[in-house]
Amino acid sequence: MLTACQTDKTKEEAAELLQLATTQFEQKQYDAALLSLDSLRRAYPKAIEARKQAITLKQNIELARAEAELATIDQALQKAKADYEQLKKTSEAHHRQGTATADELTRTTQMRMYRDSLQVQFDVQCAKIKYIHKRQKQE
Repeated sequence: MLTACQTDKTKEEAAELLQLATTQFEQKQYDAALLSLDSLRRAYPKAIEARKQAITLKQNIELARAEAELATIDQALQKAKADYEQLKKTSEAHHRQGTATADELTRTTQMRMYRDSLQVQFDVQCAKIKYIHKRQKQE
């Protein structure tokens, strides 16, 4: 009887922690929600149903974080592409005229490198999102 009471109490506490994580997720407090899920996992290793739901919630949190980061990176990437094209156009015109400065060419090269690094970050986030979607379909 004592074991049954402890089991019910454990399930209830795990469910409360899962609800807290869900609320934090809904409020876009992704780091806090992940910490709550980690606490649930460590504190209630035998709360199987809550842990199963926590896995799904964690995937949703990771997906939301990746999508938010992708949007931020996309904005920066679009701006960097436009800035690079403008710098490139100007520096090529100055180069043809023989008036391009070393600073101007360096700035253009640095902007290209920045644009390329943002493109890599964008591609990584897209791959992460695709992977999470694939995992969600498997489950």
